[in-house]
Amino acid sequence: MIVLDTHILLWWVNDDVALSKTARQAIEHELTTNGDILISSISSWEIALLVKKDRLTLSMNIDEWFKLIEEVKTVRFIPVNNQLAIQSVNLPGKFHSDPADRIITALARQHAAALITADTKINAYPHVKTIC
Repeated sequence: MIVLDTHILLWWVNDDVALSKTARQAIEHELTTNGDILISSISSWEIALLVKKDRLTLSMNIDEWFKLIEEVKTVRFIPVNNQLAIQSVNLPGKFHSDPADRIITALARQHAAALITADTKINAYPHVKTIC
């Protein structure tokens, strides 16, 4: 089981060279073993916001783009519920204030899953396992 940070989701779907070999292998492992690839619904919000602000262009309508991702058997979008929201506020130790990063990190911790991210702040956080 792995959790994808928002930029990793974008890089994976777009087959971007920015996605590291290690990250790509971890994703491929979950795909081939019918593991779980978890994505926080906050990533949908982040991507929609980027599209709305013209900071990101997708190859198709955003609803269709997400529908295609949701059809991947091993991918599960996890909604932000009360428990996850509270956990994101109460992360142990010091963590930066970005709410989306906090929610995604809390999701990985909640499921004891590795978080795939290139975010150096998250990779330096000792209370979550990361793959970069």
